[in-house]
Amino acid sequence: MSNYILIGASGGIGSQLTEYLQGKGHSILLAQHKSPINKEALVQTLTHISSVEATDFESVHNLFSYGIKKLGNIDGIINLAGSILLKPAHKTTNKEFDHTINQNLKSSFSVVRAAGLLLNNASVVLMSSAAASIGFKNHEAIAAAKAGIEGLARSAAATYSNANLRFNVIAPSLIDTPLTTGITSSPLALKASEKMHPLGRIGTPFDLIKMIDLLLDKENNWITGNVFHIDGGITKVK
Repeated sequence: MSNYILIGASGGIGSQLTEYLQGKGHSILLAQHKSPINKEALVQTLTHISSVEATDFESVHNLFSYGIKKLGNIDGIINLAGSILLKPAHKTTNKEFDHTINQNLKSSFSVVRAAGLLLNNASVVLMSSAAASIGFKNHEAIAAAKAGIEGLARSAAATYSNANLRFNVIAPSLIDTPLTTGITSSPLALKASEKMHPLGRIGTPFDLIKMIDLLLDKENNWITGNVFHIDGGITKVK
């Protein structure tokens, strides 16, 4: 069994990923900034809980140190911290842009930095978006942040290969979670989104969980520096 740190544990993907990994017997340190984690749903013997400010270098470093203290060797890190901003560039405020960059790119950079300082022989999974690869209207800020994550992972994969640290990115399209209810709660918007995807539907958290599990698995240790599009074909299929 393996030991993982999961940042962004209380979200729609994080909560289901926790349940899935616990079901396989893995031990997890769950970290979240604000939203409460449902302790009743956890397998207590396999779980530790901590707070983290994912955009702060010291906070993430301390989280990793705590994880090593509680779990021992850390086999994998998953960063699900992030945000969504759907606005054209000319209507985006300085505060909104900074928030989008911090929650997405800086949180990922904080994870890479701490991993480089404290870990070896581990898998780091970061989250991007289909918006980093194709042009969606009103996605300028989030596209910039997510594209930065992809470049970050490729560089980190080269820098830390001697420590056998593997960095990969999952780039989903629209996933049905509480974070996307602004879109999915509208029947018209949901139908339009489904029509955009060649496979005719939007994604579910479980669509991502299987790929996360694959990238975390110690046996898949020859995969690094890659971006995996889990997006119903929207970036590759016309």
